[in-house]
Amino acid sequence: MGDFRAQRMPSPEGRGIARGRWQQAWDAYSRAVEKAAAPVVEPLLRPITSRIGAARAEETLGFWLLWHLEGGFEGLQRLGMSRSGVYRRVAAFRKLTGVHPDEFKLPGVTLDLEAYVAASASTGPQQAEPPPIGDEPDTTS
Repeated sequence: MGDFRAQRMPSPEGRGIARGRWQQAWDAYSRAVEKAAAPVVEPLLRPITSRIGAARAEETLGFWLLWHLEGGFEGLQRLGMSRSGVYRRVAAFRKLTGVHPDEFKLPGVTLDLEAYVAASASTGPQQAEPPPIGDEPDTTS
């Protein structure tokens, strides 16, 4: 096998062919989704994002999504969130929305949990081992 270090490419992406194609596909998808979803979703999210900012809204709604996709409190712990971290996020979510993430419904968003579980099962285990009940993970090391 030859040594390809002497035949350098312009970047780690090579000539950027795959990345360029991916970017074109993503841009087309993004435009289609925005065209269809923006009129419905934007008015629903505007009150949240105007109060807390886009980054915080993304974090809050991402937490809500993971809460449901992973099965709530214990599912988030299986992902590696500490018990106190989950409690903090639930409190922040309730402060913002007025309801627990288990009860919150985002109009226009439907979760297909069966498809998510099937896809997760087919890609193999990707979760951290759950911590023992009642113990906090050791964060000192």
